[in-house]
Amino acid sequence: MNGQAKAPINRKKAAVIFVLYATAGAIFLSGAAFSIYSLAAHVSFPVLDYQIHGSIFGAMAAFLGARYFLSVKRLQAEVYKESSRFSLSNFKREKQCRALTKIR
Repeated sequence: MNGQAKAPINRKKAAVIFVLYATAGAIFLSGAAFSIYSLAAHVSFPVLDYQIHGSIFGAMAAFLGARYFLSVKRLQAEVYKESSRFSLSNFKREKQCRALTKIR
């Protein structure tokens, strides 16, 4: 050990991150379960005059759940930093994007 003590993690932050992980896991598992069910029961949906197999929708949901899980993992690293603080200014929208001002 280096002799440096880590700061305790705020319980509220940990609870929110846990809920986000649980939600991502639930999305992934429900997508995988629906995909397996669709394969077993031959479920398909009409989409624009085509029959799309239900396993495609289940695979899409599972993919999005896995992607969300990775996003939560990146968010966790940012949230657990010592310098991370909540600020309403994070939600304010800039009036003009820098890229748009360079084009003009």
